[in-house]
Amino acid sequence: MKFQPIKPKKVSSQIADQIRSSILAGEFAPGDKLPPERELAEMFGVSRPSVREALNMLAASGLVMSYQGGGTVVMSLVDTVAGNPLMELIRVEQERALDVIEVRKGMESWTAFYAAQRALPEDLRRLEEIVDGMQRNLDGLKQSEDLDANFHIVIARATHNIVWLHLMQSLFDAMKEFQQSVWRAVYLTSEDHHLLYRHHSLIFDRIKARDAEGARDAMCEHLTFAEQRSTAYVTRQQV
Repeated sequence: MKFQPIKPKKVSSQIADQIRSSILAGEFAPGDKLPPERELAEMFGVSRPSVREALNMLAASGLVMSYQGGGTVVMSLVDTVAGNPLMELIRVEQERALDVIEVRKGMESWTAFYAAQRALPEDLRRLEEIVDGMQRNLDGLKQSEDLDANFHIVIARATHNIVWLHLMQSLFDAMKEFQQSVWRAVYLTSEDHHLLYRHHSLIFDRIKARDAEGARDAMCEHLTFAEQRSTAYVTRQQV
């Protein structure tokens, strides 16, 4: 039997392994910034050059990208190096956003299902904070579009499946401009805002109760409603 000599692992490789594990565990979503080099060096108890080398290793594998003066950003596992082509397609042909919503109905029904099975206490806390924020925004009909988007991303994160999270983040990035337009043109009345709040509150309640099938059905019902409103918006724009 022939054994290979044991080689000590470089410090930078150990740092890269830990950061990679955090990204793949969903602790950082696409677009999130990693802590600055100085903070990472303090966390790991190493020198900044070791951290920099680790980040370069991660950048070479496509997991992160470092920007001069802009920090290090976690990259999507599903977008291309050219960016998000779906975003440009929706800008040119708004009706394509309806195709995305149809896909979201299938995807997010199942993210809600798995989130109900797997959500950790901190996931539930984040969801509850978002729902509470939406409730506070009912006074004065303040817009909750950012809370709405974050709610769906946190559910994807709560599946603890990195692919769900990155797919959802990519779709939301592509849909951001369209969703903002719909929010500001369609959800105008107190009844609209209260209805959206009840939808999100019900989804959260089902996830918190570990009712996977109920969470899936509540999400599907919510996105069917969103699909109807979005279709009405696109139809108006085409007239």
